[in-house]
Amino acid sequence: MILVVGGAGYIGSHFVEELVKYKDVIVLDNLSTGFRRLVNDKAVFIEGELGDPHLLRSIFTTYRIAAVVHFAAASLVGESVADPQKYYLNNVGATLNLLQAMLENQVKHIVFSSTAATYGTSNDGKITEMTAVRPINPYGRSKLVIEWILEDYHRSYGLNYIVLRYFNASGAHENGRIGEMHEPETHLIPIILQHLLGRMGSISVFGDDYPTRDGTCIRDYVHVTDLAKAHLASLEALLSGDVEKQIFNVGSGAGFSVREVIEICEWVAGRQAKVMMEEKRQGDPAYLVASNEKIKEWLGWSPTYKLPDIVRTAWKWHSRLADE
Repeated sequence: MILVVGGAGYIGSHFVEELVKYKDVIVLDNLSTGFRRLVNDKAVFIEGELGDPHLLRSIFTTYRIAAVVHFAAASLVGESVADPQKYYLNNVGATLNLLQAMLENQVKHIVFSSTAATYGTSNDGKITEMTAVRPINPYGRSKLVIEWILEDYHRSYGLNYIVLRYFNASGAHENGRIGEMHEPETHLIPIILQHLLGRMGSISVFGDDYPTRDGTCIRDYVHVTDLAKAHLASLEALLSGDVEKQIFNVGSGAGFSVREVIEICEWVAGRQAKVMMEEKRQGDPAYLVASNEKIKEWLGWSPTYKLPDIVRTAWKWHSRLADE
């Protein structure tokens, strides 16, 4: 069986949706930001804390776990600045509990959900895995600390791992059953679509004088199902012994400006957005786009969704939520 921690969240639930086609799955989630309704019914669901060593011990002794896929984390940048202790306790401390349970039960494979926030504010073109990691907030630092821990555990205990640093996960599953649900919502595409559905009076664009083609920030958007399949490929590479340790970027390799994303959302929805220009936010780099050449070469993974189709699936999902 495969243990998926944080499997009721946005990305985790999409991974579970794919994984249950091939493997027996256990999902552990405390539902602090996840939703039980997003978890495929074929998976065993356990509500509980990753930081509870007794619960983890029970799971690992009750079920025969072959590998762990780790999505569980607090992930709001602003909150991490205001309350860094929460991020180090929840992200780093709870992960140490998980790793201890894995070692005690001879589980040697983990796929870890990391983030492009480990790179900080690089403006040196497409970001490769060799780009310097200089996170500028406690969220990014907490993820990077876990990456360092995994390297140490590999060296000392033989723990095999793949770290996936993803860029902007977007869209929703084609089946229309699951999609993005955050409270509060901080991601650009759902904010635009919620505005176009009448749930917000306007949308804010933070800065229009960046050194980009239209003055607004450029970002890389990857469909959440493509992201789930990158986790599947990583899991298979670990279980087959093809990879012992690696770090991969997961992104589309293409960049779109904030203005371009708004225009695509307007085109998909057939509605006009009301845009308010605001001051730049501190720490926002002009350009963050992934090089995905390494994961293509090593795992044979490539994104299949272009941005208009990412937005189309998201519009279908958010329209459904608006009707509930």
